[in-house]
This record gives sequence, structure tokens and C-alpha cells, in this order.
Amino acid sequence: MAEDKKTKTEETAKTESCEKKEKKKTTKKDSEIEALKKELQQKSDLLTRTAAEFDNFKKRTEREKSGIAEFAKADVIKKLLPIMDNIERANAADKDSPDYIKGIEMIVKQFTSLSETLGIEEIGSEGEKFDPNFHEAVMHIEDENFGENEIALVLQKGFKLGDTVIRPAMVKVAN
Repeated sequence: MAEDKKTKTEETAKTESCEKKEKKKTTKKDSEIEALKKELQQKSDLLTRTAAEFDNFKKRTEREKSGIAEFAKADVIKKLLPIMDNIERANAADKDSPDYIKGIEMIVKQFTSLSETLGIEEIGSEGEKFDPNFHEAVMHIEDENFGENEIALVLQKGFKLGDTVIRPAMVKVAN
């Protein structure tokens, strides 16, 4: 019997030891799960804040861009106002007087000067090779005096600012 008690005690001790190990494993797993949940929550919060900051950045950039565009338009209009004033004066003047013609010539010079100041270039001239990137062909003629795809007549001037075509030249193309 003493041996039976000893065996039962050993078995009980082993069982208790296994249960303690199981509890330690479970407790360790629970703590790892809690740590991972906490880390996940932190990453989720960081992601939410980053998304909100990015959204605010996009909105702020859009407002700044629209403010710059408005400022640029206002600057160009401010430069056009003296020309518009002169056009109104010319319109009110006697159309038969030599001063009228002189005034119109001054307006053209003033506008040309403003165009140069703004960096606007005229595109399309007679004798130039036709380029669909800069010219719009509205007529085509056969004429031996012109080469292949050569501009015979500019019907409406074209303009570009830097590499951007503001308006293509409307042209008559030969051959």
C-alpha cells in the first residue's frame, strides 16, 4: 500500500506538473496574443493618422494650386488692362483721323511687347514645313511654287508658351 500511495503521489505530482506547464504555455500564448493585439492597434492608429495627414496634404495642395492659378490669371489681366483701355479710347475716337490709325498701331505694339514679356511665341509662317503639333490645316492646294507639305498661307496666327501650344496656327498647306 505504501507503494501504491507513493505511485499515486508521483502520478499526482506529474499531473500537477503537466497542468502547470500547460498553464504556463497558455499564459505565455495569451500574453503574446495581447502584445500582438496591442501592436496591431498601434499600427492601425498610425495608418489612420497617416491617411488623415495625406488627405489634409492633398486638400492643402489643391487650395494652394488654385490660389496660384488665380494669382497668375490676375497678373495677366492686370497687364492686359492698359491695352484694353487703349482699345476703348480708339473705339471712341474719330475713325477717319490719322491719330486713330496711329493709336491702333500703338495698341498692336503694346500687345506684342506684352506677349514677349510673358514668353508667348508666335507659331506658323508661310514657307514653313507643316507640323500637325503646331499647325491646323484647314485648306490644301496644289501649287508648284511650294514644296511638299509647305505652308502656303497663314489664316490665323498660332501661339505657344514654352512647349505648350496655346492655339495652333490655322494654315493652308500646299502639295
